[in-house]
Amino acid sequence: MEAHGGNLEATARRLGCRPDQILDASASLAPFVLPRAARRALRQMDLRAYPDRSHWRLRHQIARLHDLDPELVLPGNGAAELFTWAARDAASGGLSLLPQPGFADYARALQCWGGLQRPMALPLEWEASFPQPFPADAAAEVLWITNPHNPTGQLWSRASLRPLLARHRLVICDEAFLPLVPGGEQQSLIPLVAEHPNLIVIRSLTKLYGIAGVRLGYAVAQPERLQRWAGWRDPWPINAGAGALADALLSDPRSYQRWCSRVQAWVVQEGQWLQQRLRALPGIHPYPSAVNYLLLRAEQGSLQPLREALERRHRILVRDCRSFAGLGESWLRIGYQNRSGNRRLLRALGAELLQ
Repeated sequence: MEAHGGNLEATARRLGCRPDQILDASASLAPFVLPRAARRALRQMDLRAYPDRSHWRLRHQIARLHDLDPELVLPGNGAAELFTWAARDAASGGLSLLPQPGFADYARALQCWGGLQRPMALPLEWEASFPQPFPADAAAEVLWITNPHNPTGQLWSRASLRPLLARHRLVICDEAFLPLVPGGEQQSLIPLVAEHPNLIVIRSLTKLYGIAGVRLGYAVAQPERLQRWAGWRDPWPINAGAGALADALLSDPRSYQRWCSRVQAWVVQEGQWLQQRLRALPGIHPYPSAVNYLLLRAEQGSLQPLREALERRHRILVRDCRSFAGLGESWLRIGYQNRSGNRRLLRALGAELLQ
């Protein structure tokens, strides 16, 4: 069982096919081809020179997107690397509260440093109106938040998150999927970082641009914290390929905003279209989602036979939710595809569920 989606190479070997013959709905990525300037930058990148260890240019580009001081930004080798450093601070800060069901990487990062952790159960029924208030949290020194939440797809309101900064020694907010959500930036905690030294916000470019193979994310926090992280990490966490790609993608804020708008329009269109058709299938219940993935629950029994049939007979991967603490065999997560991919997914689901 994988803690992350998207292990195409291993699955292709198991199925005896090429990776490009598999529809990967276990990973939740925008389906569009990268802009031409980004593809050109990858072809022309300088492989001889060492990358800039200060990430000066990239920090300034990210800061400009959010109207920040560049000292508040630290790029990373994907969000996963930055979770590791956030967890080091969390482990020294006391007990971490982890909402469940939740992303397993937070617990992984805390275990690196022997951090104490305790689950906080989230409701498994919710309305289709977003944003929603974050559920009342229990007492703990550190709180980890995912907005929009993974795997449920719920979007928490900034108004409900702001008071948590006064109640916890440290708040770590994972906003990896927030740029894909229509109106999502209005709920971001990034504007609060400058005045709250106990806040860390982590973002990823992986989902927005569909570049999971590149590993590129960034943290927004106060400079003293980020300087400490920079002293802990490897000398060159951002390689030349990631740096060149980021430069091409982020150098023009207007192009970035147009890309976000395109992705958000796809989330709305495909989400409404796919959810409507999933509700017509027997044996599964799709839950409302503000982002580009949604949870399916079995009306009864396990969905593992369905997941295995989709993989074996249709070469389609969906996310095994047993890796999310608080869920089990009755749950699957599906990442939206382009219309062709979503049709293929629906045909396969229909073939298995309508027998």
